[in-house]
Amino acid sequence: MRADRLVSLVLLLRRHGQLSATTLARELEVSTRTVLRDIEALSAAGVPVYAERGRHGGFALLPGFRTELTGLNHDEALALLVAGSRRGAQVFGLGSSLASAVLKVVDALPESYRQTAAGAVERLLIDPEIDLLSRRAVEEELPDAVVAEVRRAVFAGHRLRIHYEAKGKAAEWRTVDPIGLVTVREQGYLLATKAGEDRTYRLSRILAAEELDEPAQRPDRVDLDRAWQERSTRFRTGGDQVAVVLRVHPARREELVGTALAVLAEETDDGWLRMEVAFQDARHAEWALWQLSTSAEVLEPQWLRAALRDRAGSVAARYGEVR
Repeated sequence: MRADRLVSLVLLLRRHGQLSATTLARELEVSTRTVLRDIEALSAAGVPVYAERGRHGGFALLPGFRTELTGLNHDEALALLVAGSRRGAQVFGLGSSLASAVLKVVDALPESYRQTAAGAVERLLIDPEIDLLSRRAVEEELPDAVVAEVRRAVFAGHRLRIHYEAKGKAAEWRTVDPIGLVTVREQGYLLATKAGEDRTYRLSRILAAEELDEPAQRPDRVDLDRAWQERSTRFRTGGDQVAVVLRVHPARREELVGTALAVLAEETDDGWLRMEVAFQDARHAEWALWQLSTSAEVLEPQWLRAALRDRAGSVAARYGEVR
């Protein structure tokens, strides 16, 4: 692990020219004391790193130690750098490895590509932390040790023992056959089977994991995209879900689709859209439709129309008197 960090340190200095110990510590996710020890180790190994004293000082490298990766053209290099800005690697515990790999790619690019590719990436933002309404993406707590153990079992094709805490239930140990890992909207999932039955586990709810020596009972090849679609379909059509028929203004369609589980039917209706959508349960349906205010009208079921009418009446009564 330290060897990778030393390489990353050298590449950071090559790319930026001079960096303070504090900045290096932040980039490498270690303490400043660790950075200073790493600098000493590099110097002892013959790497020409030196310190600039003063307020604006830091560490820098003498020119050299550069190789070129000539097989990449500009667009290919740009694609790699854009991929490095995605957060899926964070979900699977590969964030630091991805950052290190991107640094190595940038450092190995021909000089003519390095500057233009790095500048182009500054013009692209992929999956920012907040949207236009300042809603921040939900970040899950994923212990690196747990995710790494899950990842090893998936790649090695070994059975996996997990201590899993399902929503609303006490945590318990389960032995599963891992199939693959999926990330959706910053949330990670383990696709597996248990006693031959399909199972989907939220990574953030796995409290501990242990890779077993015995081989997993799973097919040699898997189509993860198809498997995820099938499981998503089963999820949308099970449980206490509620189907709602409504009219919605086209300008609010995306907001509706973003909160619903699925769109079951859709057609135009005199300038509006007539849609049938599914929600997780009654509470979810009432909350989502209330957000749309007068831009939507529930047609069915009648109990949902009544619930929204009663809620609107309560709000009107609260603000009915002028103080």
